[in-house]
Amino acid sequence: MNKILEDELLRLISDKGYLRTIPETGFMRLPQILGNPKSIPPTPPIIPVSKSTWWDGIKTGRYPQPVKLGPRITVWTVESIRALISQQQGNVSQGESHV
Repeated sequence: MNKILEDELLRLISDKGYLRTIPETGFMRLPQILGNPKSIPPTPPIIPVSKSTWWDGIKTGRYPQPVKLGPRITVWTVESIRALISQQQGNVSQGESHV
C-alpha cells in the first residue's frame, strides 16, 4: 500500500474524529463515504480510496455490499461502514492494512 495513504488512514482511524460525525444508524451515500472535494463545504473522505477502487472492493468482498433504495439511489448502512472502519483499525494496529 502507498505509505502516504497508509499514514492518512492510520491518522483518520486513530483520531476517531470521523466516527463521531457518522450517525449511529441510517444510510450513507457514496460521496459521504469517499468524500467530495467539490461540495461546499468540501466533504472529507471517511474511506480514502477512489470510486473505482471502492467498486472493485465491493466485487471482491473487501468493502460492504450496497443497498438499492431505488433505480438511481445506492446507499450503505452506517453499521456496515462503522464495521469496516473498526476492521481497518484492527488491521492497521496489527500491521496488515489493506484499504
